[in-house]
Amino acid sequence: MASSGLTGRTHSDTPWSGISRSLRLVLALYRDHHAGTFRIPGTGRHRETGHTLRVRHRAAPGSFAARPVLRWKFLRMISAVPDILARIVEHKKAELAQTAVPLEELQRQAESHIGSRRDFVAALRRRTPAIISEIKKASPSRGILADNFDPPAIAGEYEAGGASALSVLTDTKFFQGSVQHLRAARKSVRIPVLRKDFTIDPYHVIEAAAAGADAILLIAAILTEREMRDLRELASTLQLASLVEVHNIDELSAALSAGSEIIGVNNRDLHTFEVRLETSFRLAERIPEGIVRVSESGIHSPEDIRRLSDAGYSAFLVGEYLMSSGNPRRALQELLA
Repeated sequence: MASSGLTGRTHSDTPWSGISRSLRLVLALYRDHHAGTFRIPGTGRHRETGHTLRVRHRAAPGSFAARPVLRWKFLRMISAVPDILARIVEHKKAELAQTAVPLEELQRQAESHIGSRRDFVAALRRRTPAIISEIKKASPSRGILADNFDPPAIAGEYEAGGASALSVLTDTKFFQGSVQHLRAARKSVRIPVLRKDFTIDPYHVIEAAAAGADAILLIAAILTEREMRDLRELASTLQLASLVEVHNIDELSAALSAGSEIIGVNNRDLHTFEVRLETSFRLAERIPEGIVRVSESGIHSPEDIRRLSDAGYSAFLVGEYLMSSGNPRRALQELLA
């Protein structure tokens, strides 16, 4: 297979597992007329070796003639590895244009729930380890997780099993969730409930507060530092806590600069859905004292919790493992054993 403007290894003999990230980098380098040798870190079993790319131009900088073959071949490969997160965000934007409940009405409902908020942060600090047990019917990576999906019953099982808080997926298109799941689950328990969704607008914050949530999720990968700060401060005025989710050092730095008090390190890359506990270990030492540290995803055993606790995490968000266990109460108790 031709290298199309890249000298060195061809596409066919390069063992890229992080292909989408790598291809986007190459396209950016080529588009902006950079030339030279560039290092792309490896992933998985190729972590230590990585890949060295030498980029050259076939035409003078500024000439579009150098690009067509490379762009066509790479973009066709990228289409086979869709960025799920980008698709979700675009759908959220489309949903905002079709909201059914006026913002003023949502605001009134949100303010009516202020007096009944449950303290999410206090619940996470009350015991160690603190488990945020997730209610999730499906996921883009695994499909349906529970055939008998009954949010109030699952919530009750989690509370009886020792959960410190709940997380409820409310995205409909990609996770088959709803705000009604959150309302029903919260009514059946006394512990705090996090609305797990892709919050990108003040409307989403107010909607969560109106539904009775006690906390919201803010994902650093889809928000600027200013947006994180503004959404977190809006949530605070409604007595909502904000769990700010990060996946790398840049996102962590932005989250801390935005004043985040609860940091969740997601071991699942939301661009590829690959899960690696090493993400939590790598970022642990970068999270300052006093911040509530939550490790999310990929937690399947008491040994995982012990190792993550030794690294400084006190709270853990566990979803698919519990939902697919067949007995979420017993599975949770075993994690806490």
